[in-house]
Amino acid sequence: MAVQFLDANVLFSAAYRPDAGLRRLWDLEGVRLVTSAYAAEEARSNLRDEDQRHRLRFLLALVRVADGLPDLPLPPSVELPPKDLPILLAAIHTGASHLITGDVTHFGRYYGTTISGVLVQRPADFLASRPSDPNERRPETR
Repeated sequence: MAVQFLDANVLFSAAYRPDAGLRRLWDLEGVRLVTSAYAAEEARSNLRDEDQRHRLRFLLALVRVADGLPDLPLPPSVELPPKDLPILLAAIHTGASHLITGDVTHFGRYYGTTISGVLVQRPADFLASRPSDPNERRPETR
């Protein structure tokens, strides 16, 4: 089963609105979603409303959340701000095949690039690369 690492901005966007399109990620067949406690906390701290935080808790219950901040070496060609390094390192550490991130500012230059076995992709590109399933269901929350 393919492992997809979700950046904080993907978690945030999926929880922001009950009908967020990114929630399709939770319905994909043959995909295991993972994130880090670091990314989950960043998403939670940026959500202002309790309904949004409730949706995030619900979605996180369906995702493997890795603890700790791995201390792994990166290829010298990779340059990221200190706050984004834990995201890429956690994706590598969890054995993810993809890092799904909407952070164009910091990860944009790496879109379509594989770093230490992890392909960096925008959520829309990842979803577009998946076969469409008319029977997909979105996780329901109140």
